Amino acid sequence: MEQRQRVAGVVVTNPGRVLWPEEGWTKLDLVRFYDFVFPALRPWMKDRLISLKRCPYGLGGKCFHQKEKPAAMASDTPTKRIVHRNGVRHYVVGGRKETQLALANLGCIAVHLWSARREDPRKPDWVSFDLDPDSGDPADAARGALRLKEALDALRLTSFAKTSGGKGLHVFVPIRVGLDCDEVKAFAESLGAKLAFAYPELFTVEPSIARRRGRVYLDPYRNAWAQTVASPFCARRKPHAPVSTPLSWREVRPDLAPARFTIGNFAARLRKRDPWADFWKVRQDLAPAITALARL
Repeated sequence: MEQRQRVAGVVVTNPGRVLWPEEGWTKLDLVRFYDFVFPALRPWMKDRLISLKRCPYGLGGKCFHQKEKPAAMASDTPTKRIVHRNGVRHYVVGGRKETQLALANLGCIAVHLWSARREDPRKPDWVSFDLDPDSGDPADAARGALRLKEALDALRLTSFAKTSGGKGLHVFVPIRVGLDCDEVKAFAESLGAKLAFAYPELFTVEPSIARRRGRVYLDPYRNAWAQTVASPFCARRKPHAPVSTPLSWREVRPDLAPARFTIGNFAARLRKRDPWADFWKVRQDLAPAITALARL
């Protein structure tokens, strides 16, 4: 039987299990990544509900989704009781290193966060836009993100970009708590529709993949009730173990290579100033932007 190991007090079972075959990176490598990146990750996870996507065999096996806190986690793991139409679930709440390392040990490679915190799960403190290029070309996502930034600037909203960990980009807007998630989603839908109308060769809001025809899909549904988005600083279940990495807007260019940020080299990135360091200092009232957008 393979020897168990401990990382920051958390027992890692099957530490040698390979999650990324090409590099030979193991579950122990993943847990150690979250151990060292946790100071940067913690502000994004703190008091947020987490939906679990468990991929115990990494790229070499299937994944499954889980909302209920796994029985294998410590009994004192923070949770939040949420009533859904199909039953009650006790979601894991982030913010403790022990919790995050335990999730990684259970095969949760990425961290999928709600847009609201545990005090009021219906009231987000960010708007997120998921830009998914149908072409598969990250350059298209970069061009789309820059157009989106122009629109947000015109609405006097400060925005932040990050790699999704895949071929796309995520754009976040920090907002003051107050609006319901349905109102926030409606804003994201409206802005996406207007951009798709203004730039029909670049953007689409068409959920059907077959109808996107090479355009960048502006997905507003990460803002809906109980939906999630990949956290900044989390690993992704993709080839080469990319990390969803905060960017400065200067870095968002067609020659951006988002796959270059991986769990194997991310320590060098962390030594640089975090381009999202001021994110929580610029929480904005979304209501004026909603009003301005409705007038367009």
